[in-house]
Amino acid sequence: MKPVDVLLAISVAVIWGMGFIVAKAGMSHFSPILLMALRFTLTASLLIWFFRPPPGLFKQLFWISLVSAALQYSLTFNGVRGIDASTAALLVQLEVPFGLILAWLVFGDRISPKQALGIVIAFSGAVLIIGEPKLAGDLIYAFMVIGGAFTWAVGQIMIKKLGNLGGFRLISGVALFAAPQLFVASILLEQDQLVQIQTASFAAWGAVVYLGVIMTALAYGIWYRLLGHYSVNQVMPFLLLLPVTSVFGGIFFLGESLTTKIALGGSLAIVGVAMITIRRWPRRQRAIENERNV
Repeated sequence: MKPVDVLLAISVAVIWGMGFIVAKAGMSHFSPILLMALRFTLTASLLIWFFRPPPGLFKQLFWISLVSAALQYSLTFNGVRGIDASTAALLVQLEVPFGLILAWLVFGDRISPKQALGIVIAFSGAVLIIGEPKLAGDLIYAFMVIGGAFTWAVGQIMIKKLGNLGGFRLISGVALFAAPQLFVASILLEQDQLVQIQTASFAAWGAVVYLGVIMTALAYGIWYRLLGHYSVNQVMPFLLLLPVTSVFGGIFFLGESLTTKIALGGSLAIVGVAMITIRRWPRRQRAIENERNV
């Protein structure tokens, strides 16, 4: 990869990793579901003018948004509210093994022995994290995050069945439907939405802008550009920096602590995900890719 593209790939991982930290800070004022509703409202407002999803796919996009955005983010960030952002970022890594297992069940995708071992190692890491004594009273939040990871994986299967819509059209369509869905969920499950909006500080609105513009619109724009120039195998490993960023961000910006058990469990989860996502290329394929990217 070109040096500038390596830096861009690293920036995406850092932006997404810091999203947990910013969201955790934003939830000191906004309730979790309302924060996500405002996030997707901002994203949709920016993208819908340039990347309009086809009306013929609105029904599918409604259900995809309900699962992969409204339900997933409601679970994940209600979980983040109750546990450290760094711990949540490590548990979210279960998205990858969940996705691989569902792809095997639904599409018959092959799971290599190395990937199977990675799945076992990743889940072993999650078990270690859940067994941390300081989480004993907050297991419901940890399982919410894990539930969000599983729901994300289900959403990816639904997206794959949708076909090649295009990255920005997909984000635009998901945001368009997710925003009202999340507002409805917030009205049903949360309170004082108008008071929260009216009394929000610049810092609280800054969290919304970061989540809606930088984390969603900008970072996904960079990500899909990289996927357009390089293979998935070249860019996916950079996402292993995401939980690392969240862990250090939680420690330095939120004053979170990382116990030995959580550190060990998180390391296992990352190693397991690395075994799933990083694959060696045949020499001939590697040479072809190198020639293409010169």
